[in-house]
Formats: sequence, structure tokens, C-alpha cells
Amino acid sequence: MMKLAMAQMRMGPTVEENLEKTLQRMERAAELDADLLFFPEVQLSPFFAAQKGGDASQWLMRADGPEITAIREKARELGICVSPNVYLEENGKPYDASLMIGADGEILGVSKMVHIPQAENFWEQDYYTPSDTGFRVYDLPCGRIGIVICFDRHIPDGVRNCVRQGAELVIIPTANLTIENMGLFEIELRGLAVQNRCFAAMCNRVGQEGELCFAGHSILVAPDSRIEFKAGGLEGLYVMDLNLEEARKAQAECCWFDHDLLPR
Repeated sequence: MMKLAMAQMRMGPTVEENLEKTLQRMERAAELDADLLFFPEVQLSPFFAAQKGGDASQWLMRADGPEITAIREKARELGICVSPNVYLEENGKPYDASLMIGADGEILGVSKMVHIPQAENFWEQDYYTPSDTGFRVYDLPCGRIGIVICFDRHIPDGVRNCVRQGAELVIIPTANLTIENMGLFEIELRGLAVQNRCFAAMCNRVGQEGELCFAGHSILVAPDSRIEFKAGGLEGLYVMDLNLEEARKAQAECCWFDHDLLPR
């Protein structure tokens, strides 16, 4: 049995404010004996990707920078695994990236958004570089955890790729708006969970940011598609128990994992 924590957060206008809130959520999750805590998409900054104009480079940070260092030190102090999602600069390129930080404060790896929305359909400019490492899965003491970032959940190969690597739980940091169809997103997540016989958890931003209003409604779905938990539209730290043995058993008994490819 593992304890998963999701921090459904309202983001402030500064990195300092959002970092302080992040560290507070980590402390509370540790008090509640969570094994893993994860956060919404680009949690340390306003959601610049959906704003008009502006210089997004001001929000870039590095894995060895002060913000990630503070999160790593707090993870080590508390003995908790944590997966923050940030606007990350690596080798001179910008990524929408989730780090996996172990309970010892070490960075176990970085997952980056693989499928980037086209700028003309979503944003005024290209903010993100497609991942150069693909979908990744991490061995934690509580289980094998995959990461699929926001838009990537719409492309079925992401969750399937993680499960092919042994993921029992896939975590999905998102930035879903109230104007979007949250009912459809719920159906989508339930489908991904049952098709891949894994737990799927989606953690969203919440609250007003300029013209944008984020919906919340973070959710955890079980391998048989049942909803284990669904949040409302307010800020909150949510901790829930899940038995990853359920996913392992469901995957072992699944009859279609060897039939991914259509006949040629």
C-alpha cells in the first residue's frame, strides 16, 4: 500500500511565493506519511503559455538552480519523494519538465513533455522543446511510477509506453481550464487507466490567473476505471491510499498487451 499526495495549487505571481507554498505542501504531505507528492504543471510560475505576449524566458530555471535545490533539500530533510513540474532549461533549450526527486534529495531523472501542441492552435509562440528522452518510469520504494505531462495524455502511446516499462501508477501534472470539458477529460483518464491496467492520477492548477481560470478537479483512477478520488475546484493537499498490487495483478492478467501493433 502506498500513500500518494497531490497538491492542487493556486499559483501566485512570483517564483518565491510559489516555492514557499511548494515547501509547505511538502511538509504537510510528510506529516500525513505520504510516500510520493506531485504537483500541477509549471507550478513555480504563472501559466505563461496561455497568456498573450510576454517574455517566458524569465520563468526558466535549471536543475542545479536555487529553486530545485530548495525542493531537493526539503525532500532530504523530510524523507519524502517528490515530483515538481517546472519550466526547465537544459542545454540551452526550454522544456516542460517533471523531475523525480528521491527521499534522499537526489534527482532520479527528468521527464519532459514529448508531444508539443502546435503554436498556431494553442499559443502565440513555441514555449517548449519536445523531449529528447521520451517517456520515463522511476523505481521508488513504493512502486514503479511513470510520468506523462499534460498534453501527452491525449496521445495514447504515453501511458502505454510507461506501462510497457513496468509502471503501476502514472502521474499527470496538468493545467486544465474551467472552459475546457472536464467531463471529457475524466472519461479520457478512465479509458487510459483501464486500457493500460494502471492507476492514473492527474493533478491540476486551480484559481484565477489574469483571464485564465484553472479548474482543479484533480483525480485518481484505478486500473478497472473506477474513480478512487476526485477533488473540487478549491486549493487542497489530497493524500490517498492505493494498492499497487492491484495494478500488477491486472497487468499480468491482461490479454491485449501483446497486440499493440496492427497487422501489416
